Amino acid sequence: MKRCLACEYCFESEEWDCPRCGNRPTLRVGLFRFAEDPPIAEGGFKREYFAQLATFEEGNFWFRGRNRLIQWALGKYFRDAGSFFEVGCGTGFVLKGVRETLPQMRLAGSEIFGDGLVFARARLPGVELYQMDTRQIPFEREFDVIGAFDVLEHVVEDDAALRQMFTATRPGGGILVTVPQHRFLWSAIDEHSMHQRRYSRAELRRKVKQAGFSIERITSFVSLLLPFMMCARMKRHRSHDFQLWKEFEISRPLNALLGSILTAERAMIERGVSFPAGGSLLLIAKRPATAQ
Repeated sequence: MKRCLACEYCFESEEWDCPRCGNRPTLRVGLFRFAEDPPIAEGGFKREYFAQLATFEEGNFWFRGRNRLIQWALGKYFRDAGSFFEVGCGTGFVLKGVRETLPQMRLAGSEIFGDGLVFARARLPGVELYQMDTRQIPFEREFDVIGAFDVLEHVVEDDAALRQMFTATRPGGGILVTVPQHRFLWSAIDEHSMHQRRYSRAELRRKVKQAGFSIERITSFVSLLLPFMMCARMKRHRSHDFQLWKEFEISRPLNALLGSILTAERAMIERGVSFPAGGSLLLIAKRPATAQ
């Protein structure tokens, strides 16, 4: 169901005109916009990052490794899902991977920055894309699965975002979430990425449960590389001349080696290993099938 953000009325319709109050979201260059681009100080991200992200994602070991883990988790824990909505979809890299592995699934994505949606639309012709704030999702019980991949750490009111995800998920459906882990890994990378926090396992679990979900699985990943991350973060804890994109400029042999390590790690996760520590957390949770 669609949900009018002006009067909170829920309705079934092909159109976005609210039957109660007549409100209609702005349609600009073919995209419905439920939010405007936020000021830089409030956006939790820098809009100029999208062009740089788009050049690194396809070949970088970390983005590719995370994509494969997400695709596995979606197929494993939500085998009957017919729809998937990614909030904070950025350039559309994750959705593109999901479409390649699950072509029958209805896909949708949202991003608060219009700059990101320019790249997402180019990558994802025919996919529903919206400019919206994750704290105000204009759907209720609409999607089988909602994903938020390295998004919540940018949102001050992450608990509000999780409650909105719960509302937009169908009973019996669920969410997939990835976030950066461990406060002790905080460094210039987090500051330049405009993170609000790095999560502990307990914090993420608590906030997801408070939103109404039931936890299915939680595991760290990028775990086998944790010692290397710790060394790198110690060197860059406070660096005024830090350049974020230099992190992604690594040699092809090193990129291949790190990718192989993440492939081995994913194989262990697929076999049931849940790592207690790592650079990131993966959480799978479900909305109870009974009405709430």
